[in-house]
Amino acid sequence: MKLSKYILGSVLCLSLASCELLEPGDIVNPNVDEEAFLKSPNAMQTWVNGTEKNFAMGIGNYCQLMEILSDNYYNNYSRSSNVFDMPRLLNTDDDVKDLQRYAGNMREAADYAFNTVAKYDKNFTDEEKFKMYYIKAYSFILAGEHFTGLPITDGGEVKPWKEHLQLALAHLDLALPFAKTDADKAFVHTLKARTYYRLGDKANATAAAKASLSASADYVKQVMFDGDNGVNNVAQEAIWGNWFQPLPRLDFLDPKYFMIKTNEQRPICLAKAEENHLILAEAALADGNVEEAKQILHQLLALVSARPVQTDLDDHLEGRFNGGTKHYPNSSEYVVAASADDPFRSGLVIDRQAPHLISVSYISGTSVDGEMINKCSTVDETLELVYLMRQEIFIAEGRRVSDLGIRMPVGDVEAARTPSAQGYTEALIPPFIPLNHGLDAFTMDETTKRVTITYNMNRVIVKNKSSEYVAPFFH
Repeated sequence: MKLSKYILGSVLCLSLASCELLEPGDIVNPNVDEEAFLKSPNAMQTWVNGTEKNFAMGIGNYCQLMEILSDNYYNNYSRSSNVFDMPRLLNTDDDVKDLQRYAGNMREAADYAFNTVAKYDKNFTDEEKFKMYYIKAYSFILAGEHFTGLPITDGGEVKPWKEHLQLALAHLDLALPFAKTDADKAFVHTLKARTYYRLGDKANATAAAKASLSASADYVKQVMFDGDNGVNNVAQEAIWGNWFQPLPRLDFLDPKYFMIKTNEQRPICLAKAEENHLILAEAALADGNVEEAKQILHQLLALVSARPVQTDLDDHLEGRFNGGTKHYPNSSEYVVAASADDPFRSGLVIDRQAPHLISVSYISGTSVDGEMINKCSTVDETLELVYLMRQEIFIAEGRRVSDLGIRMPVGDVEAARTPSAQGYTEALIPPFIPLNHGLDAFTMDETTKRVTITYNMNRVIVKNKSSEYVAPFFH
């Protein structure tokens, strides 16, 4: 495989580990070609560092765009996509094509480490192999969760999303022997549980979830950024920078990414122990065992309650409008109903204006409490609570879109050169997804301070659980 100049150049430019590739003053030497790089000292370390940074930037872009494609956030400003919110997903859309490229670049960069760099630099450590295997696996997870189909090799035939998830599982198995710590083992098992879950394989998903919790009951795996060197979390830019406004029922969880010192770039969670509890609870419900699911949710609630919280955060510049197109509730006086058929709840919208300082859960948070869990008596009631907790726990992590069953098409450039792309050039938007910005719709009475969300999408998911699009354990 010949690596594209784009990937080679971007990885080298982002790598900070090898001063041999730099001119005085830390300027990347423009005369370093592929051959010179491969023969340089520490080529593998340089390549792995650069691949990690490219991976981080790809994850940030996925998080930013998937959040507005979902019902979590609305793009209330002119920057970023203004059509994902509708949702409208065309294979001519540059954002759709860029997301495809990010996944492909992750895969190719990992392959280049194994197939090319390793031939020149024999110092390929187990830790580096672990990183390259899980990055490649993650590229297949992104493709399998978010697209109808994509190529599995550069310029290769387009394969359906399930094949990408199967390849993710194969590469996670390759990564596992190089996972030296309990946290790393738990990380791999969680990704396997996540992948089996999306495939609807309940037995293997629950086995992997239990293996992860046995290895570590509270681990978190994050992708890191580097604000001092321009490796920025673009999801943070949109969320902390007030481009995006959260669905009012999620206001208390925003902003998951914030800045309390110059150039600070907050990490994004790739996986965490909470996901295993959510998978186990949903599996119990698929078996009709409500009481077991409730016990698991209580365990999950204890874990979430133990997660760190950023206190005394000054967010007074967030006016929930900021010159955008739509006003949002901006004080704790507001109560929020998940739909016209749901009760109003307090505490979901918090006070941000001076002199108020806020507290935000930056790993996981939820509005669900033990009483809400105890009140559930049916599979559907409990399953709706599971999806609410999934929405809240994974907010700003780019996870909600796959729960809604939305999939992007293969880009037009790929389709034009690959006959096998036919059948994958249209987005998949399930028939129960509201269009025309319906995912983000709500009404707000500024006199009574009542906000009513138009669609309770967690209930919509449950009502459609037997469809092919959502709740994979139920069909």
